[in-house]
This record gives sequence, C-alpha cells and structure tokens, in this order.
Amino acid sequence: MTIREVANSPLPQGEDESIAYTLDTEPWGGYSSGAAVVIKDADGTDVSSTNLSGSLSESGGVITTPLVTGLTKGEIYRLEIAWVYSGNTFEAFCTLKAET
Repeated sequence: MTIREVANSPLPQGEDESIAYTLDTEPWGGYSSGAAVVIKDADGTDVSSTNLSGSLSESGGVITTPLVTGLTKGEIYRLEIAWVYSGNTFEAFCTLKAET
C-alpha cells in the first residue's frame, strides 16, 4: 500500500497567487511515463480548465504541475497527479485551501 496524500497537506494558497507544485516520484519507485494533473473543487468537479494554466512537465522523476491559479477564497480544492512507473499507475494528491 502506498501513501497517496502528500506531506504537509492541506496547503494554503492565496486567492491571488499562481503556484506550480512539484512532486518527486522516487518514494513510489520513480517515473516512466504518462504524467497527468487535474484539480477538483470540493464537490469533486474538475475545474482544471479554470484553475490550471500552462503545461505539466517532468524531469528526473520530478513532476511539475501547471500553475494553480484563480482559486476562490475559502474554498477547498484537490490537486491530483497521476503517472506510470514500471507498468503501475500511481496517483498522489494534496488538498489546497484558498486564502486571502
């Protein structure tokens, strides 16, 4: 069994901030391919088209998300990062709490 929630979650993010988050895949074994990122609101609705800007990247097993932006103060979001390593699909997540 793997631990899926990232350390220090929930993470605060200001409603006016734009932040690209990074995830080191080494604790899960590493990275082979297939990185994907989605952000969901508290209802589980995919709000990626509104709250993600730019492109995902990967280098040396570290996945960098697109910028997380435009969060609504007081709302809770779930940032999910998926990837493939050695034929297995892994997914980690963190909770983001939008603040002023």
